[in-house]
Parts: sequence; C-alpha cells; structure tokens
Amino acid sequence: MKHVVITGGSRGIGAAAVRALLEEGYFVSTCSRAPTEHIRCFETDPALRERFYYQPFDLARIEEYERFLDACVARGGPLYGLVNNAGIAQAGVLATFPLVDCERIVRVNLIGPLALSRAAARHFLRHRRGGRIINISSIIGSRGYTGLSAYSASKAGLDGLTRSLARELGRIGVTVNSIAPGYVRTDMSAALSQEDLQQIVRRTPLGRLGEAADTVALLKFLLSEGAGFITGQVIFVDGGLSC
Repeated sequence: MKHVVITGGSRGIGAAAVRALLEEGYFVSTCSRAPTEHIRCFETDPALRERFYYQPFDLARIEEYERFLDACVARGGPLYGLVNNAGIAQAGVLATFPLVDCERIVRVNLIGPLALSRAAARHFLRHRRGGRIINISSIIGSRGYTGLSAYSASKAGLDGLTRSLARELGRIGVTVNSIAPGYVRTDMSAALSQEDLQQIVRRTPLGRLGEAADTVALLKFLLSEGAGFITGQVIFVDGGLSC
C-alpha cells in the first residue's frame, strides 16, 4: 500500500485530495491547524479510517514538520508521496500590509514546504524506492495579482523549490512537480467579491471557476506510474486563464 502525506487536508483541495486518494487505496496522512467535518468523516468512516492518519498543529511552527513526518511513517509505513498543499492568503497592498502577516504567509506557504520536503528528501535518500513530491502552487505565483504580493512571492518560491529539488532527487527516482491552479471555488476564493469572481470567469476561456476535482485529477496522475518521466514542471490547471 502506498503512503501519501498531504498537508492542509481539512478543507478545500486538500480534503478533496485526501478523500480521492483514500478511495484509490492509498494510506493517507494529513495535518491542519484544527480538525473539520472532513477530518471527522475520514476518522469515523469504517471503509477509510484504517488507512488514515491525522495530526493537528500550527503549520507556521516549522520545527513540527520533521516530527510530523516521523509520526506519519510510524503509522502508515514508508513514504511514497508528499503533497505540499497547505497554504494561506491574505489580501492587502504591500505598502500598508503588516510585516507580521507577510512573515506568516511565507512561513506557511514556503518555509513549511521547504522543511517538510527536506525531511521527505532525507527519507527518500535512506530508502531509495523512488517517490513523488507535488507542490500545490498557484497561477498567482507566475502572474501576480493586485493585493497579493506576499502570497504571490511565496508561491513563486514554491515553484523554484520544485525545479531545484527535481534536479537533486531525480537520480534516486523521485519526481517533483508543481500544480498551479487558477481561481478555484474554495473558502480561499470566497474572500473575493462577486464582481471580481465574475471578471475572472469572463477572462477564463472555459468560462467558469475551477473546482477542487480539477486539481485532484492531475494530482492523481502525477502520483501514478504513468507520470514517472515528468519532473521539474509547473503545470497550470486554470481553464486557459494563463494563455
């Protein structure tokens, strides 16, 4: 049974990914600041709970990540895949945006994935069975968006991590890729006004916002054997918005 760790599995894309991989037969470990109805559902479903592990902690506490991965491996066995999904966003023009909020965004969105990827890389180097690292980025990391400078910077950094780590781990059969969703119908996009959302829909060739399932479909493929020769890529799932 393959073991995949997904950060931020309590809602949105993360919760959809946890459910999809559990239904595919993976053992899935996840974390978030606090449990939600999704987590409680996974923990109580007789068909899923034996292949599910959850640990709550503040994702800005970088020192917790290595201990978290150790706990996951102790429960679910050797690591096959890591999905750095957890992320936070907060809007505000940089000139007046509090530095403490900038720091928290970068710690959760970039330093956390760096810390967990470091721990995963050490695991992969010890076991040498190959594996997958998938970073959930954003088109905003490549295109930017007014009022999201800190978020954009953190996601651009995540894509840089993808490219460099793909070179470091390719020799042991570990692929590293980024998925860059467009504007997805989640709690995070709910902070945008209806006017902004409608403008995004009008600019999107496929004429709609993304759904979590759109990202999860690509995630499942990148975890599969069929994606074994794809690495170092930032793949957009945005309905053509970035064309």
